[in-house]
Order: sequence, then C-alpha cells, then structure tokens
Amino acid sequence: MVAGVSSLQAATVESMRLWAAPDHARLVFDLTAAANANVFSLENPSRLVIDLDESYLDTDVSTLPLDGSAIDEVRTGVRDGGGLRVVLELNREISPRHFALPPNDQYGHRLVVDLEYPGESAVENPIDPIEAMIRDQEILAQRANAQARAQGQSQGQSQGQVVAEEVVSPAVEPTTTAVQPAQPHPQRDIIIAVDAGHGGEDPGAIGPSGTREKDVVLEIARRLAAEVNGTRGFKAVLIRDGDYYLGLRQRTQLARDQKADFFVSIHADAFTSPRPQGSSVYALSQRGATSETAQWLADSENRSDLIGGVDGNLSLRDKDQVLRGVLLDLTMTATLNDSLSIGGQVLDQLGRINRLHKSRVEQAGFMVLKSPDIPSLLIEVGFISNPDEERRLRDPVHQRGLSTAIFNGLRDHFERNPPPASLLAWQRDNQRRPSGNEYRIQSGDTLSAIAVRHGVPVNQLKQANDINGDVIRVGQVLRIPRS
Repeated sequence: MVAGVSSLQAATVESMRLWAAPDHARLVFDLTAAANANVFSLENPSRLVIDLDESYLDTDVSTLPLDGSAIDEVRTGVRDGGGLRVVLELNREISPRHFALPPNDQYGHRLVVDLEYPGESAVENPIDPIEAMIRDQEILAQRANAQARAQGQSQGQSQGQVVAEEVVSPAVEPTTTAVQPAQPHPQRDIIIAVDAGHGGEDPGAIGPSGTREKDVVLEIARRLAAEVNGTRGFKAVLIRDGDYYLGLRQRTQLARDQKADFFVSIHADAFTSPRPQGSSVYALSQRGATSETAQWLADSENRSDLIGGVDGNLSLRDKDQVLRGVLLDLTMTATLNDSLSIGGQVLDQLGRINRLHKSRVEQAGFMVLKSPDIPSLLIEVGFISNPDEERRLRDPVHQRGLSTAIFNGLRDHFERNPPPASLLAWQRDNQRRPSGNEYRIQSGDTLSAIAVRHGVPVNQLKQANDINGDVIRVGQVLRIPRS
C-alpha cells in the first residue's frame, strides 16, 4: 500500500496508459484525486491485481496497446466492499512495484505500476559482462606477450604497472609473462552507446506546436545509431529504442554493461523564452556549471528522474545524498578530459550545419553523465521552445544532418585515438607506423620518462599533444616536438 496517501474524496480513473520496454512495462493510472492502492500477485494463472480504494473507472481499457508487454488482457470490476479492482492477465514472470506521483504541469494525480522482467535487458543482444571481461583479459595477455618478445623483458616483470599515477592501465596484467604463440588482433568494434533522452511517462520539453522532445530525440538517436552501425569498426547500442521510460542512472549502467567506449545522450533544449536557439554540447562538471543556463538545464533534466520513483522515494534531496556518496577516482579525470576533447570536435561539426547556442563545450552536473569510466556527452540538438527550431527538429533532413555531424565528431576523435584492440587501432598499426617524430605509449611509460628519452621538456611534450594533466594511455601515439 502507498504509505502516507489518504483519499479525502472518491477518485476517478480518467485514463490508463501503457508503455512496453524490452525489460519492463509501465502502466499509469491518471486519477482525479489521490487514492490508496494495494498491488499483489496471484498464481495459476499468473495475474497482477491492483485495488484502488474509493475509486471508479471512467475509461475504456480495451484500447490499451498490450503488444510487446507481459500483459495478455486487462479486466476491471468493482471490488467487494467498494473501490476499483484491475486484474492484469500475465504471459511471463514479472517483478512488480508501484508508486504515486503528485500533480505537475502536465498531469494530475497518478499511480504508476511497473512490471519488471527478471533477467531481461533493456537493450537488444546485450553483451555478457563475464564474456567481455574474459575477452579483455585475453587481449591484455596477448599484448603482454608481444611486449615481452619485443623488449626482451625477463619473466616475472610486471607488464601493466601504473608508474607514479601517470599512466592508467586498463586492468592488472597476468602475473606470468611466458611467451606464447601470437594471437590474431581482436580488431573489435568501438561501441557507442546512444541514449535518447526522456521517454514514456516523461515527454521532456514540449514545443509551441506540441512537438514532444522524447519523440524528436528518439528519431535522431536512431539515425545516429544507423550511421554508427554503417561504419566499419563501430557498433551502436541504443539505450532506448521505443517510447518507454528509463532512469538516468539505469542509462549509464546499461552503457557500462555493454562495455561502451563512449556514451552520448541526445536531448532538445527548452527555455522560458522562445528566443534562444542553437545546439549545445555538455560534459560533466565536478565543481558546478560553467554558466547559469547550464545549471538551470542540468536541474531540469535531472528532475526527470523523479518520474522513476526510485524505491518509492520522490525526494530530490535524498537522490543528491546518494549521488554525493559516489566517489569519483582518478579515472574520472581521464574520462572527463576525453569527454571535453570529443565534445569540442562534435561542437565543431554541429556548427557547420546549425547555429551554436554556445561556442564552447559547457559543463554541468548532469546525472546521466556521471559515469566514472565512460567518456560521456549530453547534446542539446536545438531549442524545441523556439518555433523555427521546433519546425526544423521535426524535419527528417535536418535530423539526418544533426546525426551525421555528431558521428563525424565522434569518428574524428576515435580515428586519432583508437582504443587498444580495436579495428581502428589495428589499421593505424599497419598503415601508419610511428615515424621518428612519434612515439607509441607502452605499459609502464610515464610522460617524464618519454620526455627524457627523446630529449624534450615535459611541458613542451604536453603542449604538442594537447595534454592538460599527467594521464596517458597504452597505445596512444604522441607527437615528439623538435627540441
């Protein structure tokens, strides 16, 4: 039963809405007043019963789109002793949860019932994390063996040690360096997680003509995913591929489960005035927003997570306490630097086909970007609150232009900085051997040691390679400036 909710008057169910996702279904009751609810399961056959105290039905449940959900049929009736009973006939195992939502600018009182499917993933053909871990260990072992042969290192020497916290090793190398036959290069795809913002119960911003942000960004996300999948060496994972809701933290977790190399969240901007227009690119800020607009936008986007009803607790303050409990380590620094670098290239590409609202990458505390191990960007493709831009955001040609610009920026970065074991890294190794003025970073390298080896000052080496801190990566190619 929903705690702390008492009905002072009879409630009417004015409508019922259903969204089907790959890993759950969400049923929303629109009520004229708050109502106590009791939700429980029955077996043989499998059913979910929803009892609403002192409530009446004033909608046709036969119009609910049940396809793709765990619900075969919806039956309603008057419960013994008064009130409304809704029975869901189920076709699969579910784990139910429910919570109430108070009125907002769009809806009145609501009861939300989630039917979660145990063991299912929100993305198609999910990557098994255990298999991915084994794959990565095999890649590391192959690299360690090849390095041992090339450098003649003695058995027992560590191949992946972090020196003075200047080089970030992806994982601890195997304890043995016994030489084994060379294995084929993995030539793996670079995985891009494409996240369409909002969805389902959360429509996002709504334009003057009624265009919903959740619809526009899903179309752009699908076009972006198609471009990624159409390019050799890349693979897209659509975090949301339908009209359903996903929590902000769930989105980044799905990207992590998919072993994504990059996470991009697509949104359409909105403001209280219809005048602002143009595209913006945001990366995470650990110290606050870089502008008042960025802070306002981050607050409005993060507020959408209230719709998720996490643990039935709708207090944003409580969620901030959870977020404050997340410790971001040195990896976050490297991830943020990558995000800013990629963001600059994406912004440059967007500026070629659309007006820019901001000429640099903004930083704000977006919850959806708070992943310590995956470089991430949030892209506001335009202001849906601007009538002219709203019209363009609905145009398939403009949507395609936006998706192409975003991918061009991502591709430019990864062609210059391909992840180890990727196809792009293999192509670079075979087609672009380091010349005398280039050096490929090996396990155990530090910036200071590389600078001494090539006789150049560390600061000059950093400047030539646009390195702000001391973090370098195995496989990265450095330009060696002339001393």
